Amino acid sequence: YLGLVYPDVSIYLDSLRECYEAYVIYNFMKYLKNYLSTDMNLELVLEQKPQVNHIFPLCWMSPWLMGRELIENCKQGIMQYVVVRPITSAMAFVFDMLNVYKEGELRMDAGFPYIVAANNVSQFLAMYCLVLFYRATKEQLSPIRPIGKFLCIKAVVFFSFFQSVLIIILVSNGLIPEMFDIDQMKKDDIKSIASRLQNFLICIEMFLAAVAHHYSFSHLPFVDPHHKDISYLSAVSAMWDVSDVGQDIREHFVFYGTSLSRRMGRGSSRSDEKSPLVNTASDSVGSLESGYQSIPDSTEVIL
Repeated sequence: YLGLVYPDVSIYLDSLRECYEAYVIYNFMKYLKNYLSTDMNLELVLEQKPQVNHIFPLCWMSPWLMGRELIENCKQGIMQYVVVRPITSAMAFVFDMLNVYKEGELRMDAGFPYIVAANNVSQFLAMYCLVLFYRATKEQLSPIRPIGKFLCIKAVVFFSFFQSVLIIILVSNGLIPEMFDIDQMKKDDIKSIASRLQNFLICIEMFLAAVAHHYSFSHLPFVDPHHKDISYLSAVSAMWDVSDVGQDIREHFVFYGTSLSRRMGRGSSRSDEKSPLVNTASDSVGSLESGYQSIPDSTEVIL
């Protein structure tokens, strides 16, 4: 609605909304993990289940082992979107100030298509990891009826991002001007109509999504009649406590930093791996021989 009222700042409002969308996906993953870890050891439960393979279009990848590897990879796959989205938003702001962003124009000399491509890949990976995590834990998640929750999250992601990309493609191919009979309008006016069309559709779609969220993410299972009520202000401040996000982001960088250093360490030490093994083997043989010679004759015969 603010984008409709103030179209000149829609780029900032859109980026803010999409950063919050990344935060929503992160919270949904945390919600699932917290639920699954309440009454069970999730790693042990997954280790006892059949292997879940990758799905299209990443079915060519080696499967992530059930247990800690699957949990960590799915978590990091979602966390990367929480990191990438604010970075691309900041880049979009800088490009816009330098007048090279050119929102809505799919040109090689504009920053817009590269930002869209980066966000698209990052968001796809996050949603893929979320779906893969659901496939591995759908039996354990069945008491909370996860289908409706997943559909709500995926609908919000589709309407807020992929729909905008689809509208931009329609604008670039001249279909939206033909639909609205504005062939003679300026290019800037056409882009403005595309932006306003996206914002108008979101006003309708997010109202429907809010109704769906009210039923899919009901608060009733979490009501504790014996718990003392807290003030509305305290509840809101607790909701906006994002200290866990900062901690998980630090763990995310440590995770990838450790993985990268291990790979580089393996590559550099590969040439030195043989000599220690040979020396250790020869030392072991020598110690065995000396120990063997000191064994009494009767024991020698038994060995």
